[in-house]
Amino acid sequence: MFNKRPDGRRIRNVEPMQLITSYVMKRRFDAMNMYEDTFPCEVWDEYIKEKEAEGIKLGYMHIFIAGLVRLLAIRPRLNRFVMLGKVYARPKIWVSFVVHPSLDLNSEGTTIKLAFEGTETILEIAEKINEAIQKETTNRVGENGTDKLARVLTRIPSPILRFVVNTLMWMDKHNMLPKFIIDLSPFHTSFFVTNLKSLGINHVFHHTYEFGTTGLFFAMGKEKTIPVMKKGEVVEEKHMPFSLVSDERFCDGLYFALALREFRKMMRNLKALETPLDKKIEDDK
Repeated sequence: MFNKRPDGRRIRNVEPMQLITSYVMKRRFDAMNMYEDTFPCEVWDEYIKEKEAEGIKLGYMHIFIAGLVRLLAIRPRLNRFVMLGKVYARPKIWVSFVVHPSLDLNSEGTTIKLAFEGTETILEIAEKINEAIQKETTNRVGENGTDKLARVLTRIPSPILRFVVNTLMWMDKHNMLPKFIIDLSPFHTSFFVTNLKSLGINHVFHHTYEFGTTGLFFAMGKEKTIPVMKKGEVVEEKHMPFSLVSDERFCDGLYFALALREFRKMMRNLKALETPLDKKIEDDK
């Protein structure tokens, strides 16, 4: 109905075939591509140990998210989404992830959604993540906005709730969803990350949600030792596996492949992420 959204601007110079694809594959689950890879842990472990000596708390998830924020800042087409066949570019980089106060079986998870400009350093991103996790776990007082909205919706009788949810989804697809709901919704995000490494299990291929705009879903798995070839010899290295489920409609395969190759290079040189980016590369007009 309308082309303007609070969380994105319309991209009009989309390649013809890509535009047709977004009409052929009408739903996000029709356009899901699945990818998996591993990262060698030695560089990450050394960096974490170095920062720990400086009094800075870092983990694999901080590094992973910081690398993705930087990647989307320099490869802006990854920060797009599709709504009713139209392609939109986000003004900022949003990340959503779930935290639990403990690994107890009855521990209730809370979804955190953070916004970044894309110019931040790895240390600034880690600090923002730590503050958000601290606020939602040990320092939590009451429910956050996202949980409150969910709680209100669950109090509605089932038939009415079904109507309300369907109406919200229709409004979202027609660019009529109120900004305050988009701001609270973890499903309206540049990428979602689930850290299954912290649970001691391998990564999964997580679906991208039909509600919202999530086009990239990353899952981190438990690190493992694998054989690799180095200087003509087979040696064992500790690697962290990860998976990506992506919506192929807003970005072509070549762009995805080159971006993932860039991501691998980035994750081998974490020191470079300590230098702030002068400015985020803006998407095509």
